[in-house]
Amino acid sequence: MKTNKSVIIWLLSGCALLFIMVTVGGITRLTNSGLSMTDWHLIHDTFPPMNEEKWMEAFNEYKKYPEYLKINQYKSGGFTLDDYKSIFFWEWFHRFIGRIIGVVFLVPFIYFLFKKRLDTPTLKKCLILLSMGAFQGFLGWFMVASGLKDNPDVSHFRLAIHLTFAFLTFAYTLWVALDLIYPDRKPAVGPLKKIARIALVVLLIQIIYGGFVAGLNAGLVHNHWPLMSDGQFFHESITLEQPTLLQSFTEGKSGVQFIHRTFAYVVVAMILLLFVKSRAFVLDATQSKATSFLLVFVGIQFLLGVLTLLFHVPLWLGLAHQIMAFFLLSAMTFTLHRFSK
Repeated sequence: MKTNKSVIIWLLSGCALLFIMVTVGGITRLTNSGLSMTDWHLIHDTFPPMNEEKWMEAFNEYKKYPEYLKINQYKSGGFTLDDYKSIFFWEWFHRFIGRIIGVVFLVPFIYFLFKKRLDTPTLKKCLILLSMGAFQGFLGWFMVASGLKDNPDVSHFRLAIHLTFAFLTFAYTLWVALDLIYPDRKPAVGPLKKIARIALVVLLIQIIYGGFVAGLNAGLVHNHWPLMSDGQFFHESITLEQPTLLQSFTEGKSGVQFIHRTFAYVVVAMILLLFVKSRAFVLDATQSKATSFLLVFVGIQFLLGVLTLLFHVPLWLGLAHQIMAFFLLSAMTFTLHRFSK
């Protein structure tokens, strides 16, 4: 089967843009910029306000919503138009990249479809990708809308859904590209494929809880490691924040952080198990490199997680932790693909 290089480049370009979008999304969240745009239009807000009058119009509209009414207007020194412009930029840029991704996916897709460059299996996968992209746009507004009512912050559940689905869209785009990069099928490495699948599920659960931690600002409490505080592995506040244990582990800052910091050991253990087990098999070069990179990436990610916690989530460390999660998921997807096909 002839490799379709132009389609591969298109898909990998989509992966790169998704990576950029999630990175900018992380900055948007860490700078508390996500609620600066109080409505959503497909075309109308493609570009920021072009003059001072339009800026004041947008700023006055923002003043009607909880984030300004309950938080920003009481900041020391007030909250000026320049302050508003700084947070507006990141939310606008995040949405703008989303529009660019839509164009980059849709226009070449139509071209490849017209030129009959997509075989039936690839066409079906690309249709799924386009549907995932459209749904991700809906999830973005669904998340923002939760912070425009009474609560001056978005739902951490919706944030986690939005974040995780972006990771899934990226992973599936990469998988489709890998199918074209490696068209020759080889027998799957059954035992390693099974472990890699479980490791991927474990990693996705950890990403979901990363979204919970971000949405609840749970990284700003219990800034100790390896214990949550002096002498406490399971901090007493976990059971006090919410009426039930389930709510504590899904809605309480202490409980959510406990799951995220503890489950990190499970992620490391699964990837270490995969690496150790893979040594018993005769692997090709890509399979061997995949497991090695996976082990290195999870070690770096674990270290970044610890440092992010100890230093109270500075912007650069929080962002580095999220970016490394992307690299880790990329390596996990590549490894599973190489053991599956």
